[in-house]
Amino acid sequence: MKKLIIIYFSLLVTITAKADEGMWLPFLLKQLNSEEMYIRGLKIPVEEIYNANKNCLKDAVALFGGGCTGEMISYEGLLLTNHHCGYSNIQSHSSIEKNYLRDGFWAFKKTDEIPCPGLTVSFIIRMENVSQQIIPFLNDSMPEAERNNKVRELAGSIEKSAIEGTHYNAQVKAIFEGNEYILIVSETFKDIRMVGAPPSSIGNFGGETDNWMWPRQTGDFSLFRVYADKDNKPAAYNIENVPFRPRYAFSISLNGVKEGDFTMVYGFPGTTQEYLSSYAVDATMNVSDPNRIAIRDKKIAVMHQYMQEDEKVFIQYAAKLRRMANAYKKWKGEIKGLKQLDAIQRKRTFENDFTKWCSLNIQKNKKYNNLINQFSDIYKDYTKFITAADYHAEAALGIELVNYALAFNKLVEYSLAEKPDQKKIDTEAERLLKASESYFKNYHAPLDEKMMAELCAEYFQHVDAGLMPPALLNANSKYKGDFAKYASMVFDKSFFVSQEKVKKLLDHFTTKKAKQISKDPAYILANDFMDTYNVKVGTIVIDKRMQLAPLNRIYMAGIREMQEGRKIYPDANSTLRVAFGTVQGYNPKDGAHYDYMTTIEGIMEKMDSTDEDFVVPKRLVDLYNKKDYGRYGVSGTMPVAFIASNHTTGGNSGSPVLNDKGLLIGTNFDRVWEGTMSDIMFDRDRCRNITVDIRYTLFIIDKFAGAGNLIKEMDIIN
Repeated sequence: MKKLIIIYFSLLVTITAKADEGMWLPFLLKQLNSEEMYIRGLKIPVEEIYNANKNCLKDAVALFGGGCTGEMISYEGLLLTNHHCGYSNIQSHSSIEKNYLRDGFWAFKKTDEIPCPGLTVSFIIRMENVSQQIIPFLNDSMPEAERNNKVRELAGSIEKSAIEGTHYNAQVKAIFEGNEYILIVSETFKDIRMVGAPPSSIGNFGGETDNWMWPRQTGDFSLFRVYADKDNKPAAYNIENVPFRPRYAFSISLNGVKEGDFTMVYGFPGTTQEYLSSYAVDATMNVSDPNRIAIRDKKIAVMHQYMQEDEKVFIQYAAKLRRMANAYKKWKGEIKGLKQLDAIQRKRTFENDFTKWCSLNIQKNKKYNNLINQFSDIYKDYTKFITAADYHAEAALGIELVNYALAFNKLVEYSLAEKPDQKKIDTEAERLLKASESYFKNYHAPLDEKMMAELCAEYFQHVDAGLMPPALLNANSKYKGDFAKYASMVFDKSFFVSQEKVKKLLDHFTTKKAKQISKDPAYILANDFMDTYNVKVGTIVIDKRMQLAPLNRIYMAGIREMQEGRKIYPDANSTLRVAFGTVQGYNPKDGAHYDYMTTIEGIMEKMDSTDEDFVVPKRLVDLYNKKDYGRYGVSGTMPVAFIASNHTTGGNSGSPVLNDKGLLIGTNFDRVWEGTMSDIMFDRDRCRNITVDIRYTLFIIDKFAGAGNLIKEMDIIN
């Protein structure tokens, strides 16, 4: 009995969610975490956070685009999110003549707002656990493919029934590795317009130098407006549409924060993997992350070179570079953090304890005992395929020309069919012609040619020879390893390097032109990459994932059974979650301590007109010199950002950060570099989320931009 207690205590220390850790499903807060939230300082009933039957905080939280969060801050459809979440839309509307990235943008009346085609905003109507409508129809003896098909069939039926007779959307998502399922009913709006964005010297102050770092002084916010039809329902863009009236909009507090305050982040975190085996963590730390970092080193260097030489190229590639550099730096921090936590050994210690726990019960031993050995066996010969998959995704498909050439596959297939269907051919040619406008708007062939030379060389150097596409092998032989010469030949002869060539190609498309495409060197390389990957790599990767899926599911069930009655949260999967924590500084390394807040003084200390990351607008300097902060300043300064111990990840960008009363106090935009391993292993002492103080946001809107029209819409509480 004493042995059992010791083992069980070890398990709880290793795996049970500690204070501040966790991304909790809001519809389960009352059962799971309300007591802990009240202990930590929450002052409102949890029913005000989530309630399917009346308006509440959840109704002001929106999925912004495909991977960020936004929040409603007025009953006229005004939405607040991060500058980096709105970046691609700001960039798409920018030109040399109207450079909104450099100069910012403000709509002083609604007719000035700019439509953003393709941008959507979604709100959650309700969430519920539907496991009992799925799990009883599944069993452990099912092949994984059969199980997946059954889940899709059952989920489809649940989704259809849930939204019948409504304009809503529905999706069933797996949680706990498929041990449970939840239904999410949502409402999606398609008429979204850009309202406000500070210049990048504010919205991206610190650039990649400060990205993922603390202390931080970035005004990372932008504003959009959601529009609806006259009945307040979603509608495609129409000049007659009116501002959406949300079910709930956040009131804003000017009281700020102090160390020890309760905070809550409400948003759509993307992906975490807290319950991985040690073998999966090893593969991430020592194979995949280093692969991707090495490739992006090359890609980022090429982009920087061309962007610094030409303002037009800078605008074209600004959003691409930002997306690329963001993950690149995060992976670096992730490796560092996992090493500092000795993550692999901690996982293996837990796995040893798990095996001992299983051995104490015959039934558990049968179900769980061999799991760890099975994980080990699967990962033994997986490394070279992980590397090949990484280089395919990051290097091969990192060449824009390769990606673009692949888009012509259907057109060639239709044209060279035994009985060509002219209607299909014409439709596909028209689609490609239309798409070429937006593609070439943000494309610079000389940059991509240099990128191709660098990435082909990287691919050839690191991917196993047996997994190499024939076109690359031939190029290496013919050009004696000089991939710059190979890239020059491809760009000289390919149709796909300019809009003029593509337009000419698609005009009156014929079988003869399809045959010409099939001989295009870019088209040959692109399809060689894909064919080799699909046959020699993709099938292995899929097979490994199919082997791992049931093991991960059983392992997750074992972890939950082992700590029955304890609180455990499902990994993030872009579903609405609540995280809560405390405003608090941290110690990044021996002998160093970071405070919980930054101010405008930090901006002025970092100001450097010779470094694009630290340029400060003259208007902001003038306001600082005059100490003209309006009602947003405090004690003679202007707060800019603060950190807290909330558990966040990608997708939480733009999430509302709320105080103990549910009032908006800031917008989440990043994590500290020392804590980026939190997607795999959370550490309360090092993991901090970074928030733009709402007072700084309002100060920029009001005093810097002079957009008092927007301030008047908001409910601001002093």
